This record gives sequence, C-alpha cells and structure tokens, in this order.
Amino acid sequence: LRFLYACAHTFSSRQRKKMASVSVCSLPVAGFSFENCRRNALLEEDFAKKGHKLPGARKTGTTIAGIVFKDGIVLGADTRATEGMIVADKNCSKIHYISPNIYCCGAGTAADTEMTTQLISSNLELHSLSTGRLPRVATANRMLKQMLFRYQGYIGAALVLGGVDCTGPHLYSIYPHGSTDRLPYVTMGSGSLAAMAVFEDRYKPDMEEEDAKALVREAIASGIFNDLGSGSNIDLCVITKNKLDYLRPHDIANKKGVRSGSYKYKKGTTGILSEKVIQLEVVEETVQTMDTS
Repeated sequence: LRFLYACAHTFSSRQRKKMASVSVCSLPVAGFSFENCRRNALLEEDFAKKGHKLPGARKTGTTIAGIVFKDGIVLGADTRATEGMIVADKNCSKIHYISPNIYCCGAGTAADTEMTTQLISSNLELHSLSTGRLPRVATANRMLKQMLFRYQGYIGAALVLGGVDCTGPHLYSIYPHGSTDRLPYVTMGSGSLAAMAVFEDRYKPDMEEEDAKALVREAIASGIFNDLGSGSNIDLCVITKNKLDYLRPHDIANKKGVRSGSYKYKKGTTGILSEKVIQLEVVEETVQTMDTS
C-alpha cells in the first residue's frame, strides 16, 4: 500500500508540474500579427481552386450632409439611387422621418436605410406615447447605434441624424458598425469628401437659416458634380423648435441638357441577315400607374 501510495503521489506531482509548465503564458512576439491575413489568403486560394469566388463589398453612391445653425438643423441629400453602374431611380427620397422633431438622412443600401429608420421611428413613437413628450435626439441616436452594432456592420446604413429637442439642436453621424460622432457639420456617402470640402471652407458657427440652406445646397451640389454615384435633385429638411420645412426638391442641380444632333439613320443602313415574324395573341392586359412623386 505504501508503494502504491508513493507511486500515485509521485505521478500526481509530475502531472502538476507539467500542467503548471503548460499554463505559463509565453511572451507575445513584438510587432503586428498577420496570421489572419495568411489564413484569408489560403482560404481564397482554396476557393479559387474549387471554382468559387469570395464575395466583395458592394459599391453604393450617395451624398448626404447636415449642419447646425443658429436656430436648428439643416439636412440635405441628393436623389439618385444606383444599382451598380445603373441609375435605378432619379428621384428617390433619402431624408427619412423619425419623429416630428427628428429626421435622418440615409446612405448605403437603400432597403437597409429605409427599414432601419422605419423600425426606430416606430419604437420612438411608442417611447413618446409612454413618456408623454417628444423624444430626444440622443435617444434616437442610442437606439440606432445599438441596433447597427448588434448586426456588426451587415446592415449597410450610414446615417446623418438631426433634430431639435428640449436641450437644443443636435446632429450625429452614425456609421454602419455602430460608431457615432456628434459634430456641428457632417457628411456621409460616396460624395462626402467633396461635400466636406465645402463645409470646411465656408462653415461658420451661429449661421442664419438662409445662409445654412445655401451652404448645404452647395455641399450636396459639390457631391453631385464630383461623384458618379450622386446626382439629380437636392432635397433639404430644415428643423427648428417651432417649425419643420421639408423641401423636396429644393433645387435641380443637374438639369438634363438639350440634344444638339440628330441620330436618325436611313432604312437599310444596317443589313438584315434574316427575318422571322411571330404572331402573338393577347390573352389579358392590365395597366398600372407608376408613382413618380
């Protein structure tokens, strides 16, 4: 019994020493670690061998902006919706309703911006009914950023949130991953750099309403003329303590030109190799009107 006990005691001591040596953390290697980059390269190579292609980021186009002026907020947006290199809608609305005193501009995936703002607007309405007062802009900002962070950037909504509450005017930029900034002037979207150049050059604190509207108009126009993903009209939304002006459209920056030449060709200019006529029978015909407002 003593021999067995001694063997067991010796084995347990060795085992404890081994476990202790394994649990000691080694010193981290200095510099950056590129293990994930190597892993991604190997995965991409393996996918390519099997005939697959890794998904890429979708390119979207928009110019949205907002500034704080003396009495409130001015939000602005262009009206072009793109699908790749195709203009899908020339007059879409990118300034979304959140509450009577809060509006939000959306850039990124159109469906994501639309449904995200609708959901937060619904939740804020319930919050307003519960508290018996208008919601604060900080509340809308917190609800939006928590929702976007929960989805880790997979909801492609880059937002400019603005409004006026009992504490004054507030303006936020909200990124798809959930980070936010509170600033006196913000821009988002593919045309944001051109719009920001205008703001940084001409913005002044405590601007008058007309000057603020003109500045936002110039910023959006700069995005329209310097970014292929932005275009068509300029929409503005002016929010103050006592009124709300939704100006749609405020200005048509990119007017369609007049065609200067004629492109009609004589019949027979292009040779016809073969011709086949198929008679079609109309079974049912329906006419639907398209909403162009």
